[in-house]
Amino acid sequence: MANPQNAARRKIRYAVVGLGWFAQAAAMPAFAQAENSELAALVSDDPQKRAELGKQYNIQRTYSYEQYEECLNSGEVDAVYIALPNHLHREYTVRAAQAGIHILCEKPMAVTTNECEAMIQAAKDHQVKLMIAYRLHLEEANLQAVETLRSGKIGEPRIFNSIFTQQTVEGNVRLEKEKGGGTLDDIGIYCINAARYLFQDEPIEVFATSANNGEKRFREVDEMTSAILRFPGNRLATFTVSFGGAKVSTYQVVGTKGELRVDPAYGTEGEIKHTLTIDGEKQERSFEPHGQLAAEFVYFSDCILQDKEPEPSGKEGLIDVKIIRALYHSIETGSFVKVDLPERQQRPTASQTIERSPMQEQPDLINAADPSGKS
Repeated sequence: MANPQNAARRKIRYAVVGLGWFAQAAAMPAFAQAENSELAALVSDDPQKRAELGKQYNIQRTYSYEQYEECLNSGEVDAVYIALPNHLHREYTVRAAQAGIHILCEKPMAVTTNECEAMIQAAKDHQVKLMIAYRLHLEEANLQAVETLRSGKIGEPRIFNSIFTQQTVEGNVRLEKEKGGGTLDDIGIYCINAARYLFQDEPIEVFATSANNGEKRFREVDEMTSAILRFPGNRLATFTVSFGGAKVSTYQVVGTKGELRVDPAYGTEGEIKHTLTIDGEKQERSFEPHGQLAAEFVYFSDCILQDKEPEPSGKEGLIDVKIIRALYHSIETGSFVKVDLPERQQRPTASQTIERSPMQEQPDLINAADPSGKS
């Protein structure tokens, strides 16, 4: 652990574990804008990715998954960024913790609550930091939405509604059930988390139903899911997520005096717009694009260097997975399911905003494509 005097001079060295589309398109280029963080190693079972990305980013240390322990014990990395399929999050997090390496793990934290709890315990036992990669907890437009609601401008927030849809092609890992794929796990988690940070509370019961158009690509996971989350104070959050719709990413919060719309709400790049309507009067505000992944690395590295607990902690990840599992149970039973969730002492506020320059151009991808199939 670095002491505060050295914090300004030291960079946290990361191994990126899993070199799929998101790691290549968003995470790896972000290190150029993360002044306290360094891309130090790559872990993948694809030798072409290791070779070509290693050359592209001037990374000498590349490892296969079988060499993960060698990477962890090399003395050349301080933290791992885990961008593997969801079913591997627990294993690679626990192994990192056991080696004394800090962990930034993509969401969803894991597939089951037991896996989440094992990850939290491993980090605690080995005294390492564990952060779940909720990039929107650092993003200006979403945090300003939190502040708008807290200010009382729209009155008491009563209704949250969100649509998050995209096309996902046959063969994408998000459509593989055994690897933790599915609309709730992959994109529904954004809607769940947004409802929680906007209402500043936890749901007490949930309901969900799913639909499937029968296409071959949806043979393992449903095409779309709609959900209702009931919050204390008889507030309702609803959302629909789909892997078979046009690209939409938006949410709306309706209060007793007005409403706030955020569009696009969940993307990693591009301008985000707020539309605030009070007594029929509309106010629009645009937020410039920022480097969300760079902000994430800066924040987590600072937590390590300053010995601070990350706000998007293992507990934050666990709560969302508990809700997701309850929603799946509701789909199976056709009934509302009560959820018993731990209290959350910390929630994201505007004080966590970190702004870094966005990427100027998209990097070339090696053996990877976005969910819609674009390489």
